Amino acid sequence: MNYTKHFSTRVTPQSEPIPGSSQVANSAGGFSWQVDCWARMQRFLILGSEGGSYYATEKKLTKENALAVSECLRLDPERAVQLIVDVSDAGRAPKNDPAIFALAIAAGHADEHARRLAEAALPKVARIGTHLFQFIEAVKSFRGWGKGLRKAISRWYETHPSLALQVAKYQQRNRVSHRDALRLAHVRSCDPERQAILRWAVCNTMGERQVVRTKDGPAVTYPAIVQVPEFLQAVDEAKTANTGRLVKLIEEFNLPRECIPTEKLNEIDVWEALLVKMPLTAMVRNLGKMSAIGLLKPMSAGSTQVCVKLGDVEYIKKSRLHPLAILIAAKTYAQGHGDKGKLKWTPVSQINDALDAAFYLAFGNVEPAGKRTLIGLDVSGSMNSGSVAGSSLTPREAAAAMAMVIAKTEPIYQIMAFSHRFVHVDISKCSRLSDVITITDSLSFGGTDCALPMTTASLNGWMIDTFITLTDSESWAGPIHPHQALLQYRQKTSIPARAICVGMVANKFTVLDPDDTGSLNIVGFDSAAPVMINDFSAGRI
Repeated sequence: MNYTKHFSTRVTPQSEPIPGSSQVANSAGGFSWQVDCWARMQRFLILGSEGGSYYATEKKLTKENALAVSECLRLDPERAVQLIVDVSDAGRAPKNDPAIFALAIAAGHADEHARRLAEAALPKVARIGTHLFQFIEAVKSFRGWGKGLRKAISRWYETHPSLALQVAKYQQRNRVSHRDALRLAHVRSCDPERQAILRWAVCNTMGERQVVRTKDGPAVTYPAIVQVPEFLQAVDEAKTANTGRLVKLIEEFNLPRECIPTEKLNEIDVWEALLVKMPLTAMVRNLGKMSAIGLLKPMSAGSTQVCVKLGDVEYIKKSRLHPLAILIAAKTYAQGHGDKGKLKWTPVSQINDALDAAFYLAFGNVEPAGKRTLIGLDVSGSMNSGSVAGSSLTPREAAAAMAMVIAKTEPIYQIMAFSHRFVHVDISKCSRLSDVITITDSLSFGGTDCALPMTTASLNGWMIDTFITLTDSESWAGPIHPHQALLQYRQKTSIPARAICVGMVANKFTVLDPDDTGSLNIVGFDSAAPVMINDFSAGRI
C-alpha cells in the first residue's frame, strides 16, 4: 500500500488543502491562502468591485470588501484612513470611486475617532466637485447629517483653492448639486468673494438675496451681490457668446469644456482653443471627438500638441492620469469609434504611438531588477469575466497589459500564458498594446493551474530568478499547489527563486504562502506596482 498517494505535504492536488497549512477553499473549488483585511482593502481601493467577477456578483464582492474596510477601521483607524488618502492622493487607482466609498464608511463608523479622521481627510480624497457629490450620496447610507459632517462639507467649500471652477464645471452629479450640499451642510463664508461664488452656485444669477431652506436647521441667507468673480462672469457670458467671442473667453479665462454650450462643441476653433490648456485627463477622453471634427489629423498642429503632452512625464504625474485610463483611451481611439453612441473618427498613427508610450510613462521611472523573469498570464475562463476598475477591460486583458510593463523594464524575460495547460503567446516588449489585447482575447481557455509557470520552468530546465503570476488566484486544476511547485523548483535548481502574485480581482485569495519571505502579493494596476515588483525581484525590499 502506497499511503503517500493519499497524503503528502510536498505534492498536494489543488482541490485539497496543503496538510498543516492555513489554506481556505476558494470560489472555484480549489484551495488558496486568504489575504488579510489590509491587503483586501488595498485591492478594493485600486481595483474596485464594479461589474463583479466570474465567481462573485458585484453586490457580493462589494459587500465583502466593505466588511474588510470596516474591519481595518476597527483595528487601526489611523492606518485605514491614511491608506485611503495615500491611494487616492497619489493617483494609484484607476478610479477614485472606491476611495470615496471607503471614506464614507469611515465617516459613518461606530468609532468616533475614525469618523473625525475621515472628515478631516475629505479634501484630500474629494478633490473635485464630482468627488464631493459622490461622498455626500454615499455617506447617507452610513450616517445622518451630524455636526462633524456639516463642518467637513463646509470646510471643503471654505478652503478649496479653485472653488469658482468647481461650482461652474461640476454643477450637478449623482443626483446631488451644490445647492443641495450647501443646504444640507449649512455652509457660510466670511470671505466676500467665496460668498459671491456660493451665491452664484445657489441660483447662477446676480440680484436679490437668496434664501436656502435647510433640512433640519435655520435657513441660510446668501446676501444680494452686485458682481461675481470674473471667471464666473465669463461662464455666464459664454452661454450666449458667438464663436469668436467664445474663443477669446476660453483663451482669457481657461473655460473648461463643461462650460461651453453644446451647439458650439462641433466647431474646430472652439476645440483648438480648449486644447491649449486642456487637462490631460479631459484630453485623452476627447481624442475621438477632436479627430472626428477634423482638429486632429496627420501632421497637424493639434496632433503634435497632443503628442507633446502625452510625452511629458512630469505632466502625466502631476495630472494623476492613471495608466489604465491611458490604456482604455488607446484601445478606444485605435478602434475608431466609441463603445457607445455613433461618433466615429479616423485614428492618427502619431497619436496611437504617443498613447502607447504614455501608458508606460504613467508608471513612472522603474529601475530594472536585472533578473531572469518568467511572467505567467492566467488566461483561464474566470479571467475573461468581469472588469478591472469598472473599465471595458477584462482581468485577462489588463493582465496582458501589466505583463508588457514588466517586460519593458527587464532585459531577460519570458511571457507565457496558461489556464489548465501551457498556451503559447506571441508577445514581446516590442508589441503594440492594442495587438497584445487582441492576441490575449483570442487565446483558448479552461480551468486554472497557477503552478504551471513553476512546473513548466522545471520541466524545460529554464533558469528563473523571479516568477510573476498575474491571476485572480482562483486556482484549482493542478496536481500540485503553486507554493509546493515553487519549493520544488528552488530545491531542484538551487536558485532562491522569488515569486510574485499580482492580484487582478478584488477578492480575498492568493496562491502564494504569505509566510514565505520569498513570495510577495501585490495589487494589479496599482500605478506603484511595477516599482514594487522590481524592487522585490532585485532584493531591494
